[in-house]
Amino acid sequence: MTRCYVIMGVSGCGKSTVGQAVADACEMTFVDGDDLHPKSNIVKMSSGRPLDDHDRQPWLEEVGRVLAETAGPVVLGCSALKRAYRDIIRARAEEPVCFIHLDAAQDVLARRLNARANHFMPATLLDSQYAALEPLDRSELGQRVDIARPIAAVIKDVQTVVRKNLQ
Repeated sequence: MTRCYVIMGVSGCGKSTVGQAVADACEMTFVDGDDLHPKSNIVKMSSGRPLDDHDRQPWLEEVGRVLAETAGPVVLGCSALKRAYRDIIRARAEEPVCFIHLDAAQDVLARRLNARANHFMPATLLDSQYAALEPLDRSELGQRVDIARPIAAVIKDVQTVVRKNLQ
């Protein structure tokens, strides 16, 4: 049984929307990884500057810590773009973490980001996120989900993955 799930992907892929819906349907706790960023990271991204690995380190450690300390099954939305980032999360969680990669072509995400209001992550940083993205490796516990479909279908697919691994 896997207790910890990270809904991962670039900005605008639906981590918060899908994560909250799956958590509600599966009676799990949902945590939005954006809420775990230090203020300095939010200020940097809001000004249109991408985070570097040094900026991300304390945030990723906090993501893993929250997974470890949350009672019961938990879904957490976090970009987790690189294998090294996912390794930090797994190490801090100290247990198996299933990563569910919400993925689509860059133009699909660019349209979503441009339509989104009131978020600190500007669409101009999407290029840097795709440049950093390392898809899940076969050795990692997880699955890719195509999000260039209606949101209800994406949520259903992710629920299926979670329910299968919760047993």
